[in-house]
Amino acid sequence: MIELKTPAEIDRMHVAGRFVAEVLSEVGRLADVGVNLLDLEHHTRGMIKRRGAESCYWDYAPSFGKGPFRNVICLSVNDAVLHGLPHDYVLRDGDVLTADIAVSIDGWAADSARTVIVGTAAEEDLRIVRATEEALEAAIEAARPGNRLGDISAAIGAVAAGYGYPVNTEFGGHGIGRTMHEDLHVPNKGAPGRGMKLRPGLTLALEPWFARSTDRIVFDPDGWTIRSADGSRTAHSEHTIAVTEDAPLVLTRREGELAG
Repeated sequence: MIELKTPAEIDRMHVAGRFVAEVLSEVGRLADVGVNLLDLEHHTRGMIKRRGAESCYWDYAPSFGKGPFRNVICLSVNDAVLHGLPHDYVLRDGDVLTADIAVSIDGWAADSARTVIVGTAAEEDLRIVRATEEALEAAIEAARPGNRLGDISAAIGAVAAGYGYPVNTEFGGHGIGRTMHEDLHVPNKGAPGRGMKLRPGLTLALEPWFARSTDRIVFDPDGWTIRSADGSRTAHSEHTIAVTEDAPLVLTRREGELAG
């Protein structure tokens, strides 16, 4: 069932969204050569506890996962792109790190992800990060009343095609609100003019992610971490947005982050 949110409910999601943005900004600031992923996990736990928020990841147990998730943030490095399980790994110069987090505050959730490059950035890594960011902004721009869900998917796919990146459609965006995952799957490739018509009050987490040279994925033995099947590097950008009568409202925009 798809639940359209009232303006007051969207405001409450925005509270969670601003906190998620704050956490991702902090993680991006701390991510540096020599930093252990477990230190980032524990720092995030502290931020969530101090805010009185609730992790949407802790004890999360979807059908594709291996048992309940017992961390509060996904940290994926290099060829890992989704659901990276924080573990004893020290970041190295040139690593590509994706941080993905969802929290609930007073019963309303927000979800966001960003990819940063640790230390010295290779141009090809900057390029794929830029592609996901541009795809996300194109998806947000398409999230307007009267458009259809396929218009969002097509906008993401068009950016990927322009960069020459293949697109996996198994994992993508989703509805969000009272819980992290609500009805609606938003593939990262699709046909314009198809699917459900977008209406004010619809809230979505849009999340383009690409690998350089494959659309196939593999799972780590931990049952969670998803990697590109050919070991090529990856990137992932995500925002929680609300469809409104006017422009789409980005609920997880980070301070200083510019649209487009």
